[in-house]
Amino acid sequence: MKILVFEKKNLIIFIALTLIIIVSAFYYFYNISSNNTKIIPVANEEKLVNNENNNTIFLTDEIKKKFATLSKNTEKVAYLTFDDGPTKRATPKILEILDEENIKASFFVIGKYVNKHPEIVKREYESGHYIANHGYNHNNSILYKNDESFISEIQQTDSEIAKAIGVENYCSHIFRFPNGFMSANYHNKKRHSVELLKSLDYIYVDWNCLNKDSESKLSQYQLLNNLKRSSKNKGTLIVLMHDTNDVNDTTAVLKDSILYLKKQGYTFKNFYDLLK
Repeated sequence: MKILVFEKKNLIIFIALTLIIIVSAFYYFYNISSNNTKIIPVANEEKLVNNENNNTIFLTDEIKKKFATLSKNTEKVAYLTFDDGPTKRATPKILEILDEENIKASFFVIGKYVNKHPEIVKREYESGHYIANHGYNHNNSILYKNDESFISEIQQTDSEIAKAIGVENYCSHIFRFPNGFMSANYHNKKRHSVELLKSLDYIYVDWNCLNKDSESKLSQYQLLNNLKRSSKNKGTLIVLMHDTNDVNDTTAVLKDSILYLKKQGYTFKNFYDLLK
């Protein structure tokens, strides 16, 4: 009988220890699964994303400095940027060419067009291109009406991007003023808007190289020549083009533009490389 009692005690201890181990394991794996980060796969790499705003990118002083001094760098790197899309006329063809050349670009999208063509923005994002913010309407009278209107243009566009790419509360962090910050139009409004951008954890980016594809009707030779002239004797390039074909067919000269820059010793990056 004594031996039997001893075995029952051991059994009870064994069961108790087993329950403790099971509860501990459950608690451990529950904490991991409910952690405040998750991984969202992107075409070129996996990015840690915070559940609160689905973007762990924050604009540190170091990142801001990188962008502020980008066009002054001597390193021969070209950042291809495309404004005013997406459009069915031009964006898909541009994406094909970029895929063929294995180049990642940055697209400054307009919110109302993202709403019309979310599948194109999703393709851009999943191909590893950076999706930046160009306002919702590309209409200065709306954009600069008041502070609330400016902020709404930014947030509405990010909201449309978020829906298109399936990333909740996406934040572009990078804005381009319609017509650029450097243009004289609405200059005082723009200076004030820079402070509003800071409050949204945003910076703005202009360009230092362009083919003038949105200014007037030009031949392919003229478009390419404009790019050659505006890139001459420069290190890092932020190249402005448009994926609209409203005035000129940039798709027709894009391959030649890339080939020229490659021959000049340029490599290609997009804004993800600066935000790492």
